[in-house]
Amino acid sequence: MSTIFFGLSIPFLGTTFGAACVFFMKKKMNDTVQRALLGFAAGVMIAASVWSLLIPAMDMSETLGRLAFFPALIGFVLGIAFLFILDKITPHLHAMSQKPEGPKNSVEKISRTMMLVFAVTLHNIPEGMAVGVVFASFMSGSSGISAAAAMALSLGIAIQNFPEGAIISMPLRAEGNSKLKSFAYGTLSGAVEPVAAVLTILLTSFILPLLPYLLSFAAGAMVYVVIEELLPEASRDEKTDTCTLGFAIGFALMMVLDVALG
Repeated sequence: MSTIFFGLSIPFLGTTFGAACVFFMKKKMNDTVQRALLGFAAGVMIAASVWSLLIPAMDMSETLGRLAFFPALIGFVLGIAFLFILDKITPHLHAMSQKPEGPKNSVEKISRTMMLVFAVTLHNIPEGMAVGVVFASFMSGSSGISAAAAMALSLGIAIQNFPEGAIISMPLRAEGNSKLKSFAYGTLSGAVEPVAAVLTILLTSFILPLLPYLLSFAAGAMVYVVIEELLPEASRDEKTDTCTLGFAIGFALMMVLDVALG
């Protein structure tokens, strides 16, 4: 039980530590460090999508024979579609964090603050569901997902959440909000992840028959986040070396952890 509690808390801690950057940094996170972290998180999440989500989803559907790919395919496409629609109704995280300041009107400040927090919170819901699905699969004992694989997935999302927390708190501080208020908003944006994860686990008895679809749905959502948010931010201005190295290390580490400890 302690393993599950810690695993569900890791992504939220990543957001909290990232938001805490507002207490130690005057402007923003070091560019090279941010690129490396985003690249590393992207590598971990892509590897986790394959070894911890898509392959187990197909293994669980082996009774379908040559059609064992079908639940994974359907879930993956739905995961991509869900995040695609979500991105159409909410702004991109990096675009919002870099948006020039508008007039100093307090109403406009509050509006932009809430929009930024709302956008990040919505993006965090599928990640929380992904963690919940993986741990629900581990608890069921029928998917072949180990505790180490589930923890590695949580760690990858937490690493991604670290710069995300800073992306919220730092611009809010630059707008004139207090450090404590900026930190609070950054932290609260990640609180939805453990909530979504716990709700997913509580519904385990209902979702067990749908696990292949849900695992691949989580994979699709994570792949979309990597391609649409992490990699463009980490490789902007054609400075790709740090991102590429971080990605390679993250992918290799997740692959080793999942195969060796799974």
